[in-house]
Amino acid sequence: MEEKKVELLAPAGNYESFLGAVHAGADAVYLGGEKFGARAYADNFTREEVCSAISYAHVYNRKVYLTVNTLVKEKEFHEVYDYLQPFYEAGLDGVIIQDLGVFRAVGRWFPDLKRHASTQMTATGPLGAAYLKGLGAARLVPARELSLEEIKEIKEKVEIEVETFIHGAICYCYSGQCLFSSILGGRSGNRGRCAQPCRLPYHTSGTGKKQYPLSLKDMCTVELLGELIEAGIDSFKIEGRMKNPEYAAGVTRIYRKYIDRYLENPLDYHVDSEDMEKLKALYIRSGISQGYYKRHNGKEMITLENPGYSGRDERLEEEIRESCIRKDFRLPVNGEARLLAGEPAIFCLSGEGVGAEAIGEVVQEAKNQPLNKAGVEKQLYKTGNTPFYLEELTLRLSEDAFLPVKSLNDLRRKAFAMLEEEIIKKNGFAPSRISVQNRDYETCGHIRPKCQEKVPKLHVLALTREQWDAALKCGVERIYINADICMDREWLENFSGQDGQTECYLALPYVIRRRDGVYLDEMKRLLQNPAFSGGLVRNLEELQFVKEWGTKSCSRIPSERRGRLPEDRAGERHAVSDAGLYIWNKEARNVLEEICGESYLPYELNRYEIGGLAAGQQELSMVVYGRIPMMISANCVAKTTGLCGMEASRKKGTGTAKTLETKAEGWFDILTDRYGKEFPVWLCCRHCYNVIYNSLPLSLHHHMGSMKQMGISALRLDFTMESGKETERVIRFWQGLLEVPNSASAIPPYKEYTNGHWKRGVE
Repeated sequence: MEEKKVELLAPAGNYESFLGAVHAGADAVYLGGEKFGARAYADNFTREEVCSAISYAHVYNRKVYLTVNTLVKEKEFHEVYDYLQPFYEAGLDGVIIQDLGVFRAVGRWFPDLKRHASTQMTATGPLGAAYLKGLGAARLVPARELSLEEIKEIKEKVEIEVETFIHGAICYCYSGQCLFSSILGGRSGNRGRCAQPCRLPYHTSGTGKKQYPLSLKDMCTVELLGELIEAGIDSFKIEGRMKNPEYAAGVTRIYRKYIDRYLENPLDYHVDSEDMEKLKALYIRSGISQGYYKRHNGKEMITLENPGYSGRDERLEEEIRESCIRKDFRLPVNGEARLLAGEPAIFCLSGEGVGAEAIGEVVQEAKNQPLNKAGVEKQLYKTGNTPFYLEELTLRLSEDAFLPVKSLNDLRRKAFAMLEEEIIKKNGFAPSRISVQNRDYETCGHIRPKCQEKVPKLHVLALTREQWDAALKCGVERIYINADICMDREWLENFSGQDGQTECYLALPYVIRRRDGVYLDEMKRLLQNPAFSGGLVRNLEELQFVKEWGTKSCSRIPSERRGRLPEDRAGERHAVSDAGLYIWNKEARNVLEEICGESYLPYELNRYEIGGLAAGQQELSMVVYGRIPMMISANCVAKTTGLCGMEASRKKGTGTAKTLETKAEGWFDILTDRYGKEFPVWLCCRHCYNVIYNSLPLSLHHHMGSMKQMGISALRLDFTMESGKETERVIRFWQGLLEVPNSASAIPPYKEYTNGHWKRGVE
């Protein structure tokens, strides 16, 4: 029977945390350097500290993974190569990446460096895993919202390493899909600067009282370790790079104990109550849950009354410091030095089953003061910051020998460096690498000049039937229709019988999970319908869905519909990527372009960054009106504070007025913050997720002139809560803007709005 192996992966926010995690039993440590990490406010590591940590870890037969898990702007892209090069050459074991452009470029620049797909990529199933494996991912860190059964399915269907979180804080939003902090305060979670608005008080229409409905309890899965190991998960990850060294070491030590306990005797696995108390005392947020492994969502996962951390156990922390951080963990080695006049100086070291011999300068004959035994031993016993101490030294020293102290120190340093290299090689690591490929400036080049001014097309995203009808009435060039509406066969028959010049695209769900397998089969059927010209894809699952199947059908314009489109568009791909499939640099655009003929720019770029990406790109579009989706969550504010909408619709007489006629599609709730701002929440019941929208709509109507100069392909109006009449008024307003040369003084049919990141962008 094959021996089960699982990696215990610990966090390190600074070098002390790194040492504590290594000596507490971590198999690998993940850490961030001075750039591109999703914990910008952690202490983080200098370049020298990262290189030192890599060598130290390899001596102890551990691994180091570097976080490059933020989105990278076009102007920064050329810095990634220089940033990673010294770590690659030092033997870095893996890099955790969010940005699709960075992901592909790193594979080209550093072919021997393993790439791990960050949980920020929001992979939720085998399709997303297959897509990332196709890009060269060695490991997948899937969305934390997946159940144990969904993780098993990934392992069964895709040959890729899987790493999952087992302990620590959990975001309310699918990681990588949160713009809450960014839109409200300019601190982007996609840049490692989240201000955590999810930990603030809100009230919903279900309760009307102040609570903390977006604050999830911390995860603790020590009691589930046996099931997680049997599921075939390759790496167990502890969250906490922002937390202190005592947390990193203490939590790692306990999980090390219980992983080993299960592997040694699965039938007698149990968790001691005192260890559970220790875990609760180490930086836990008001109670614990087992995360999403066993449940999809629910009130039991939320810290409704108090999202703060529990008090510290100072005695426990002191014990951890003594046993995991302050304790001397250096490895013992033996040495033999030969310093004979007229011969080269030699210093041999042995330890950990290997040896090294350093040869230095020729030993001179002393003219005045020969070397003495005590002085030589004093210098050779110094081991400095190496992971060794000299346990025993054999010294052969001639009476007339002389060697400068500097030469003696150089000999010692050389010997310990050679021994370290031999141990690293014995442990199976390459002590160093040589960079074989220079950075590619073509794919991360400078901003192109402005293209000639052109009038962009006007597209609409309709969430409801009323909005669809209004957009069709206004004669917009393209409508993205909420695909859930199209599941209604009667409505679909009426729609398919309509004739017109408006293109119709299916707007696929923000999240696709295991439960949506039948739904995707239905999408295949719908995309064969000549009434639809393609689909708006919003996640990696849908990208792979289009890649595997859609390129044969939905990515090409059906011959029956070619009359509705210009002749030069016939045969083009008709998968369109939405703003949540982030394009912050041209390399990311190139990646998506292999599947999607058109793409929407993300919400967090400012006007200069948009201009740099859009210039010369004929198929880059942007959302210019509508409430920005700030959170997409597997949890549900209605279920947390009241009753699940689907459950309510099934109970006779308990349906609410706010429930739409088609309850399976979803309905709106309202989340109100402490300032009285109301955030609409779309409860997508068919797919069981929430979308929390901004309190105000985005509107860039004052900047129409700039957008025309940028060469934007299309402008999209996104409708959420608007009625049919409101939708029509907004569309007519924007159609008028496109027809006049100067729209700076135009007054929209809505009073309040925001410019989003048009001016400020994010750090």
